[in-house]
Amino acid sequence: MIQLHNVFLSYQNDVTALSNINLNVAKGEFVFLTGISGAGKSTLLKLLYGALKPSRGQILIDGENIIRLPASQIPFLRRKVGVVFQDFKLLPNRTVLENVALTLEVLGWGKKDIGKKVYHVLKQMGLEHKINSTPLRLSGGEQQRVALARALVNDPKIILADEPTGNLDEESREQILGILKGANIRGSTVVVASHDKKLIGNCHRRVITLDKGHIVEGSDAAK
Repeated sequence: MIQLHNVFLSYQNDVTALSNINLNVAKGEFVFLTGISGAGKSTLLKLLYGALKPSRGQILIDGENIIRLPASQIPFLRRKVGVVFQDFKLLPNRTVLENVALTLEVLGWGKKDIGKKVYHVLKQMGLEHKINSTPLRLSGGEQQRVALARALVNDPKIILADEPTGNLDEESREQILGILKGANIRGSTVVVASHDKKLIGNCHRRVITLDKGHIVEGSDAAK
C-alpha cells in the first residue's frame, strides 16, 4: 500500500531531513513512526500525502508513483489519504458539522448525503451533540476527534496521523487510539507518528523508528 525506495530529502541550505528511506507498509497494516523531536516523522508523513517532494527516490501509494504526479493531481491523491494534523487545522469560524463536511464537499457529495454521513461519523465519535459548536468551544480532546472525523468521513484507504494524542489526557489518548484502531479494522491502512512510548507499547503494532532522518528499526513490512 505504501512503498518508499531510496528516498532522500534535502532542503535548500543542504540540510538533510531524510536519508535513504526504504519502507514498506502493507495494505491494512497499522504502524507507528517514532523518534525524538526532529527525527523526521512529520516530514515523512508530508511526503506521503504530497505536501513535500523528495530530492530523489520513489514513493508509491496504492501502486501509484506519486513523485510523477503533477500538482493538479495531488488533490486526487488526497481523496484516498486521510490526514490528521498535529495542530488540528480546524476552521475556527466554521461549526463542527461544516469542518467535517468540507472533505465530502470537495469530493462533490450532495448536501443531503453529506449531512447523513457527517452525523453518522460524529455519532461514532461521541460528538453528535457538538455538531453546531465551533472549535474554540471544544476541549482539546474534542477538537482532535473532530479532526479525526474529517479525516475518516470518506473512508480513506490510508490514514496518516501526526501526533494525534499529543497534549491529551490518558482517557482522551485511549479514545483517539480506539478510533484509529476501528478505522484499521474497517480496512484503512494506518500510519501514526508519535513519541508517546507508553501508548506505542500498549498498542502492540509494528514500530518504525527514525533517528536524524534515518530509519534505524522496523523498515520492512510485517510478515
